[in-house]
Amino acid sequence: MVVGLLDLPSHGSLRGSQVGRGLNVDKHRRSRGKNLLEDYFIPNYVYSNVDFRGRYRMQPHLFNEIMHDVYNYDADFVQKCAAAGILGRLLEQKLIAVIRMLAYGSYADQVDKIARMGKSTTLESLVRFCDAIETLYTRDYLRKPTPGDLQRFL
Repeated sequence: MVVGLLDLPSHGSLRGSQVGRGLNVDKHRRSRGKNLLEDYFIPNYVYSNVDFRGRYRMQPHLFNEIMHDVYNYDADFVQKCAAAGILGRLLEQKLIAVIRMLAYGSYADQVDKIARMGKSTTLESLVRFCDAIETLYTRDYLRKPTPGDLQRFL
């Protein structure tokens, strides 16, 4: 199947950032990324840690720790320039979308308002995030519960 896909002629029908392709819809992702940083991540942020916890179901310090680990694990989460010369999305935008999907069971289309990301980018970020979390934290946190753990949970 992969060989067949590689043999398909390229008639400009491919999606994504490619030289010569028409412009994407401007979702004002740069301004949304700036707003997101101002809302939660820079000194004198707009919303409190309680608001962050309510919206994303984790403390900001935990989010920042996970963000740092994922950033160091997967180069896809590093902000890069696209082929059109436009800066890509911030790490915070990608992770906020993924965390929102996981915390609330949201669809990729539903987090578009928050992160200004298309469905395919959101889903790719979700898969990469889950892979990173599994690889980074399986040994310490994602193990089968011991009998003592089960007793404590019950």
